[in-house]
Amino acid sequence: MISTANQLELRQLSYFKVLAQELHYRKASELLFISQSALSQQIKQLENILKVPLFERTNKKVLLTEAGALFYKDVLLVMNRVEHAVNNLKLYKDGNTGQLRIGFVASAMESVLPALLKQFNTDCPNIKFQLDELSNADQLTELQNERLDIGFMRSNHVPDGFTSQQVGTETFSVVLPANHPINKKNFRDVGQLMNEYFILFPNEQSQLYYQQIINLCADRGFAPKVAHRSIHTPTIFRLVENGMGISIIPTSLAVSENPNLKFIELKNIPQRTALYVVWKVNNSNPALPYLLEMLPGK
Repeated sequence: MISTANQLELRQLSYFKVLAQELHYRKASELLFISQSALSQQIKQLENILKVPLFERTNKKVLLTEAGALFYKDVLLVMNRVEHAVNNLKLYKDGNTGQLRIGFVASAMESVLPALLKQFNTDCPNIKFQLDELSNADQLTELQNERLDIGFMRSNHVPDGFTSQQVGTETFSVVLPANHPINKKNFRDVGQLMNEYFILFPNEQSQLYYQQIINLCADRGFAPKVAHRSIHTPTIFRLVENGMGISIIPTSLAVSENPNLKFIELKNIPQRTALYVVWKVNNSNPALPYLLEMLPGK
């Protein structure tokens, strides 16, 4: 007897994935370069094999059923694994031996990551990198869906099935407009900034980091008035430069040569921001153990 899994075709999964993302037959068929009727036929065939409806269809919209949403999560993993396998085979044919997909927050590229990548490239020159700057939350999503192999983030709050390891700590620094009356000579503590508006990383994107900012302000008896939020350092710097608030960042990011900004390092506070490396326990990329072996502290 032929199992249900053996009846499935990779093409059908690919069609399902695109339609699940677009939720529109015309748009999906255009992306797939097939007719709407052919797409509809393939989806119906897939539903017949699975013996469960994957989409709710009306005259106005297409929606995933509960079963379809569940199936979509697993299809993403399958398709990502296939894509990864094809990429590895291409690298092998080109004389290389693998690829690592690395996510990182901006401060990681200003601290531990460059030296680590340089060492890795020296020791394993045939393993190539794919580098993506992403928030903590986006890295976890990409790791879960196996579109990343490893992430460098400012959080160790990870789901079951993940491992995290601290790879560095550093101080915080205040970012001020160059014409701000507070400078390194007259600065005492962040309590002097209680009436300022703050520009911070979003709480939902970096909860541990955000809470540390809240705590260091609370130690001086105030809660920061958050005017704007951004995960991108250049955006934060531009907002500060234009007088729209001040910010607190990891000191490794306080490297701008912009004459309209100034930085004050917060040395005499207990808070330090930690950088963590995170990966999925059952990650099957054979190149990953080589990088893990080179992490600081190993």
